[in-house]
Amino acid sequence: MGNNAAEMPQETFQSIENYIEQVKELLSSELWGNIFLNCTKNEVMIFWLLYRKNEVNMSEISEYIHVPLNTATGIVGRMERTGLIVRTRSAEDKRVVLIRFSEKGMTQFNRLMNEVFYYFTQVMGTLTQEETVLFQKMMTKVIDVLKQERKKEETTRKVRKITIE
Repeated sequence: MGNNAAEMPQETFQSIENYIEQVKELLSSELWGNIFLNCTKNEVMIFWLLYRKNEVNMSEISEYIHVPLNTATGIVGRMERTGLIVRTRSAEDKRVVLIRFSEKGMTQFNRLMNEVFYYFTQVMGTLTQEETVLFQKMMTKVIDVLKQERKKEETTRKVRKITIE
């Protein structure tokens, strides 16, 4: 199978196009906002990291969300300004800045997880046991393909040259 839409069999392309159109209509701005509470992907990933580790430093965030340190600092700054997280100095090493949830951030994360859990439960509740097993197998395959693509991307990543005049 080809790597672009022009090489894809027409019926496959139409099937994908149909799913995208249906999902687009179902994920209205209001529903999308309810599920992700108007958070960006990186903010959701930082939420998840904080949930798992309780407190982290900027390098851990940068590495976890796969962005440069200055980009992570900007994201954390915005989250701090909106009151979702707090920065504190490490008691052991005052040079180290630690990031953790604020009370507002923890509340928002809990709302986010409740929304995700609600919709996941609704979808999974419609599946038979056989369909659930099949869904899990399919998700494992999707993740495997995405991992392979990520590895290819990392090995072929080139330095961008910016011309300065």
